[in-house]
Amino acid sequence: MRVTVAAAAVVALLAVAGCRDDAVEPEAEPTPSLASEPSATATTDPAALGFDAQVLDGLAKQAETSGSTCLLVARHGEVAGEWYWGDGSPTVPREVFSVTKSVTSTLVGIAQADGDLSVDDSAADYIPEWRGTDSEAVTVRNLLSNDSGRFWSTASDYGALLQAKDRTAYAVGLEQTDPPGTVWAYNNAAIQTLDEVIENATGQQTYEFAQERLFEPLGMTSTRMTLDASRQSTQAFFGLQSTCPDLERFGRLFLQEGEWDGEQIVPKAWVEDATGRSSQRLNAAYGLLWWVNRDGPLRDPVDAENPGLPPGVDKVGQLVPGAPEDMYAALGFGGQVVLVDPGSGTVVVRLGPGGADTGYGIEQAAKVVTEALEE
Repeated sequence: MRVTVAAAAVVALLAVAGCRDDAVEPEAEPTPSLASEPSATATTDPAALGFDAQVLDGLAKQAETSGSTCLLVARHGEVAGEWYWGDGSPTVPREVFSVTKSVTSTLVGIAQADGDLSVDDSAADYIPEWRGTDSEAVTVRNLLSNDSGRFWSTASDYGALLQAKDRTAYAVGLEQTDPPGTVWAYNNAAIQTLDEVIENATGQQTYEFAQERLFEPLGMTSTRMTLDASRQSTQAFFGLQSTCPDLERFGRLFLQEGEWDGEQIVPKAWVEDATGRSSQRLNAAYGLLWWVNRDGPLRDPVDAENPGLPPGVDKVGQLVPGAPEDMYAALGFGGQVVLVDPGSGTVVVRLGPGGADTGYGIEQAAKVVTEALEE
C-alpha cells in the first residue's frame, strides 16, 4: 500500500460531520462571542521570504480549484501570501473540524505546566466514572496518543457520538475494549473525554480555559471552541471555529517553541513531546493529537476491521514522503490544514468547506515547502 493512500485517508476521514451519510449534522451551541477585530498582519514580498512567487501563485490556484476558502503562507511570522475565495474571510470564523484536537492537546500541555495534571496520570484521576474499572489503566497520554483501547466503531464515532446531546457523557460511558497501548484508533469519543479531564483538572470549562490561556494571549480574536447541545460539554474532538490568520498564530506559537511576545504560553518541552516524535509504536504518523511526518508503520484514520496494526501488514513510510521529517500538522475533515515546518520557519493554513473529496490535504500544503521554497 502506498503511503499516499494513507495520507488521502487522513484528509477524508479525520473528523466527524458529514463524513458518513448516516451522521447527524452537529448542532453546536456557540460560546459567548469574542472580540471581533484581529491584529493585522502585513504581507511581505514572497521572494524576500525565500519563495518562488510564481510557484506559490500556482499552488494558490490549485487550492482555489479544490474549493478552498482561504490559504495563508507565512515564514518567520511574516505573511508571504494570503488568499480568500467564496465566502472566505480573515475575520469570520468557520468550522475547522479535527484541527480542534490539536488545540485540545495544547490545553492539556498548559494544564500540565500549571501543575494541574500530568499526562502520565491515570485519566480516572479526573474521570471519576472510570475509577475501579478497566479504564483506570488508561493514562491521559493514552487519550492524546489514540492508543487508549477505549471502545471504537464507525457507528459509535460517526453516528451515536454526534447524536448524543451530551457528547462528553456519552464518550465517558463507553466500554474499555483493549488494554491501553495495544491498539491504535482515531477515536473521537476517547478524545472527547479530555473535556472532562481538563475541566476537572483546571476547575474551568474547557472553552473558558482555552480563551483565557490560549486564544486571548495569542490574539486569536476570531476563534472559539463550542459547546454541544447540552451546553455542559465543550467539544474537544471537533467544533473549533476559527480563521486562517488566527490559525497561523496557533501554528507560529509551536514554531516558536511555545513562546509568544516574551511569554511562554506552552512549555518548549510540550511542543517537542506533542509534535517532535511519534507518540506510540503503532502509528509513526501520530504525535499527541498532532500528525507528524516520522518514518515507520502507518495507520489509516479509520480501520473498521482492526484499529490496531495487524501483524504482517506492510505500511511503512512517511505521511508525506520527501517532505521534512520534522514537519507536523493539525488536520481536519475536508482538507483543513495547519502545517508547521520548523526547519524553514514556515506555517501553511488552508481552510475550506467540509467534504471528503476536496482533493486537498497535507501533501498539497507541504508543496509550499518542497516546491515553492527556494532558500
